[in-house]
Amino acid sequence: MTTTPFSSIRALAAGLGTTGLALASAALLAGLPVAAQNATPNAATPGAVQSADNPLGIPSDFNVYGDDTPGSRSATAVVNGYVITGTDIDQRVALVTNASEAEVSEEELQRLRVQVLRNLIDETLKIQAARAQEMGVEPAEVEQTYQQLAAQNFGQEASRMDDYLASIASSPAALKRQIEGELAWENLIRRNISPFINVSAEEVTDTLERLEQSRGTEEYRLGEIYMGATAETRDAVIQNMQRVMQQLEQGGSFVAYARQFSEATTAVVGGDTGYLRLGTLPQAMADQVRQMQPGQLAGPVAIPGGFTIVYLIDKRQVLTADPRDALLNLKQISIELPEGIGEQEAQARIDAFGTFVGTLRSCSEADNAAASFGASVVTNDQIQARQLPEQLQAILLDLQVGQTTPPFGTAQDGVRVLMLCGRDDPEDAGAPTFQSVMNSLEQERIDKRAQRYLRDLRNDAYIEYN
Repeated sequence: MTTTPFSSIRALAAGLGTTGLALASAALLAGLPVAAQNATPNAATPGAVQSADNPLGIPSDFNVYGDDTPGSRSATAVVNGYVITGTDIDQRVALVTNASEAEVSEEELQRLRVQVLRNLIDETLKIQAARAQEMGVEPAEVEQTYQQLAAQNFGQEASRMDDYLASIASSPAALKRQIEGELAWENLIRRNISPFINVSAEEVTDTLERLEQSRGTEEYRLGEIYMGATAETRDAVIQNMQRVMQQLEQGGSFVAYARQFSEATTAVVGGDTGYLRLGTLPQAMADQVRQMQPGQLAGPVAIPGGFTIVYLIDKRQVLTADPRDALLNLKQISIELPEGIGEQEAQARIDAFGTFVGTLRSCSEADNAAASFGASVVTNDQIQARQLPEQLQAILLDLQVGQTTPPFGTAQDGVRVLMLCGRDDPEDAGAPTFQSVMNSLEQERIDKRAQRYLRDLRNDAYIEYN
């Protein structure tokens, strides 16, 4: 088992999932000329004629020179009659590997293909089950979700996501297929599981009392990648998870790997469990998390039923205000360094800037004084401390109003300081509401029931491998 620092999650990979959209051949053919009633010879292919049945005038007897399978779509598995092709797997793998900053070996790619195939099988079973129960997802609903993802990642240029997916050897179809699978699964859970989950008022009350008794103890927001294992598959699962760990340590997106490989229901949200107390976790997992700091990764950790990789996103104290929730009013004072400036000259300029900032005594002085030094000033109101880089959080939370951070930045991007002009500290966190605790307990039971439901779908499926 290893514990390592984990790099920041890449935003686009975090937002993306993987598979499903067929190219519309009709659109490709729309620009072709319509053949006249009388067929005419095609100068490009002597002897061939254009007709309604042969609009390109291709002769019936021709040879193919070179590779005649440039876009192989050989079946890899057939799930209750639905064909999963090699292309489906390649496009899903492309989304995962593109989220990694490290080079992925050919051997690792083959292992990824095996895991992605399992995911595609599960996804297909979910879609088929929803359709069989007349809860299939409409194409318009898939398209709406796809466009929302595109807007989140590309803003006003949402159409760029199609080009992005093509550029990494994937496709809009790959992403839309996964969207359909996730929405279908939500429909199934909403009808077949959620209505049959009951939490009593006594259970909620007991939980609230335990929370009050735990006031001030720490709770943890985790990312998880869970894989089930039996005595027969234990060694293979450990090896697979160790390879995933290697990819994550080399810069792979935790969110992307969780979406693709985790068997927990949190996979749909990139493995994010929300805040949990250690007492709710399996003992081995709790022991590991207790030793970690935010940003660290650990695993594989043996827990009942399988293994998990854990990423500690954040931690806080139960029912206690977090200083990082403070709202800060800041003035950002910055200077730019001339292109090509020497190192000594740059340092002298930065030192002079630091000295100048040290003369400021209030935020009201900042605008006028900055103009005299050639600096620019930007006001940032209502910035939550936790939104800032961790190193700056600690500095700012120790400042008094009117004080500034040390200068920071780069020669290329400029050097700046932040002046604290106001701070609204958070109030002590009150106990969670009765309804929020009930919702949390219900969700925990839904997650466990959903895992059993998916297992039953696998057991009932007829799957052929090629």
